[in-house]
Amino acid sequence: MTRSIALSAALLVLTLGVPSGHGAGDIDRTAVDFKTPSEIKWVRNAAGTNESAVLFGDPSKPGPYVVRVKWLPGNMSRPHFHPNDRFFAVLSGTWWMGTGETFDPESTVPAPAGSYVVHYGGKVHYDGAKNEETIIQVWGIGPATSTPAEKK
Repeated sequence: MTRSIALSAALLVLTLGVPSGHGAGDIDRTAVDFKTPSEIKWVRNAAGTNESAVLFGDPSKPGPYVVRVKWLPGNMSRPHFHPNDRFFAVLSGTWWMGTGETFDPESTVPAPAGSYVVHYGGKVHYDGAKNEETIIQVWGIGPATSTPAEKK
């Protein structure tokens, strides 16, 4: 009897198919879109100081965008500003920030993981990572540009 139940169960699985490895059904990507960590494509910048991944939109064009930035340890931007407000969440590590036209990494303040930050349009700042990789996520309205503002 037990053998016939096991055989029946095996035939039922073969007839109905095996559930997908994700344990979930299909999703309508016109209603909801998402990327798992393995699907996020990181691109290193020309200077080699960080990597970024565009999650939504196109920051070079008008309209909303979402970008993740992975600051590599020991790298910071130089003083600059953006024309539009930008909104950030620190996802991992500690993001260090300074303001003003004089680059002074020793005067930066920490924003640990979980922090929320706003860079106001037209205001000079600099930021980056000190001794650990730091991942931030930025939301804004494009086009996203940066203008150098370091005092020489």
